[in-house]
This record gives sequence, C-alpha cells and structure tokens, in this order.
Amino acid sequence: MRLDQFLAHSLQTPRNQVLALIKTHGVYVNDVLTCKAGLKLQEGDIVRLPKIEPVKEPEVRVDFDIPLIYEDEHIMVINKPPFITVHPAPSVKDATVVDWLKARGVKLSTLSGETRHGIVHRIDKETSGALVIAKTNEAHLHLASQLEDKSMGRFYLALIDLPLKSDCIVQRPIGRNPKNRLKMAIVPNGRFAKSAFCKLALAKNEKIELIGAKLFTGRTHQIRVHLESLSRHILGDDLYGFKSQKDKINRVMLHAYGIYFNHPITHEPLMFQAPLYEDFESILNQRFTRESYHEYYSLNALKHRFDFSDFRVCS
Repeated sequence: MRLDQFLAHSLQTPRNQVLALIKTHGVYVNDVLTCKAGLKLQEGDIVRLPKIEPVKEPEVRVDFDIPLIYEDEHIMVINKPPFITVHPAPSVKDATVVDWLKARGVKLSTLSGETRHGIVHRIDKETSGALVIAKTNEAHLHLASQLEDKSMGRFYLALIDLPLKSDCIVQRPIGRNPKNRLKMAIVPNGRFAKSAFCKLALAKNEKIELIGAKLFTGRTHQIRVHLESLSRHILGDDLYGFKSQKDKINRVMLHAYGIYFNHPITHEPLMFQAPLYEDFESILNQRFTRESYHEYYSLNALKHRFDFSDFRVCS
C-alpha cells in the first residue's frame, strides 16, 4: 500500500490533508524521514508521525473601541466604525471586530467557525453602522433563521453623486464581475438581489442627494451595484464610482442606520439605531440645510418612507 493511502485510511483523514502533511513535515518509515507520498510500504514497516509544534498565531493589537448600542447575555448590537473589517481573513492584516470582541472577553457563538465567532451578518470594511453579534449558538441559529426568512432587516443611509429620478425598487441579479474580480456586477446568471431606494434630501447645490436604502437580500456590494445600474454612485466609492473623489472623501459614504429583528430568545420585536459617524455628518452639515435632512434622524421616520406605495420597480 502507498504511504499516503495507508495514512489516510489509518487516520481517517482526507487524502489531500495527508499529502500536505507528508510534503510539509515528512513521515518516519522505519525511523527514516521521507516526503515521498507514493512510497510502497511492506508488511512489518513501522510508520511514525513527526512531532509538530503548534504554530502560535501572532497576537493582534486592538487599538480601537467600538460603540455599544445594546447588550444582554445572548446578543450585542454595535455601531461598527468605518475602516474596520468584521472578521479575520488571509488578506486582513489589521485587528477586526472579532479581535475586538475577543480582547473584550465577550463569549461568542461558534457556529460560523474560528475566525467568525459571533458573526451572523457582515458589512463592508468602509461601511459603518449597526451590526448584531450572537453570544450563544442558540441565539445565532435564531438570528440566522430571521436573516433567511427576512424578518431581520436593515435600513441604510447613503450620499450619492446624482439625485434619483424617483423612489424605486431594483430587482437585478448580482454575480462576480467577469472583467474585474474585485467587483460585483449585474449578470444574467447571478443570484437574485432586491433593494429599495428612497429620496430623502437634496444638497444645496442640488447635485448630491441623501437617500435611504433597504435590503431584501444580502449580496456582496449589493447597494453599490444596484445604484451603479441606475448610473448613480455613493460618494467616496472609488471602486464603483470616481477615483478622483478619493482625495476629498476617503471612504464609501454608506451607513447601516438601523436594524430590526425579534430577540432570539424572548422573541420581543427590537429595532436599534446606529448614530452617524463624524465624517458622514460633516458632509450633511456642510452641503445640506439642517431642515432638509434632520427629520430623518429618527429611524421611525426613515422606516415610514418605505411604504412602497409610490415606488417604481426596475427589473
């Protein structure tokens, strides 16, 4: 029998993992270290695994804090600042929301895997706003179920470079952009995606507009892609919008202003508002009159704008 076959059978381990072990660390056969996966074993051969010291993950320095909106023994709701990634990934070098939670000693659910403890849903690095965290697996299961059946929902605020023609619902499938792997796009074989957009306030120069957005699905970059399909772009979005804006506005002006769901244990209806961050509010104060947007500081007022009676459908 081949060495890799023997180990896969004996250890009840997938063969690709055994191959990686042999290639990376080698295996002792009759006290001789070998990296030959196809080595033929003979009856009486003694196979011994090398001693592998566990790799200690480098400690990530968490030098920020995150505003807490709500917390109990089952869940947390936070107001994620811009420029913080939600969970670790190979390409992420800086501390994440998960790192902050662990540094804070928060007990988290484990259903999403080691790097995503507690994470039920995510928002992009540059996007700020409301994020719910599950502390227990029971809470995680119930929240994930609400995401699936749409009883959990989010309302966003965004600043765009050209006013919408009208309130609208966009139903266009989203998939990976075939020409740029960093982007998503409207593609015929993409996943179903549905968003609603409403006009809120027009800037003094009547070019920039504050809009509300509601998601019915949760595709990557969904709001940005659906707005691009309407020839609109969020201020500061140099991936889908204009790169020349980056020196003036250094992040995507998109904020998850509110989130609603039923408490996973008590089933009480909950709705939380995440205050705007200074960079977003600064643009409002500079370019809009306070009267034009101040009424939408109430999450209830924003929620009522999505009655859909006058929304046109773009599909």
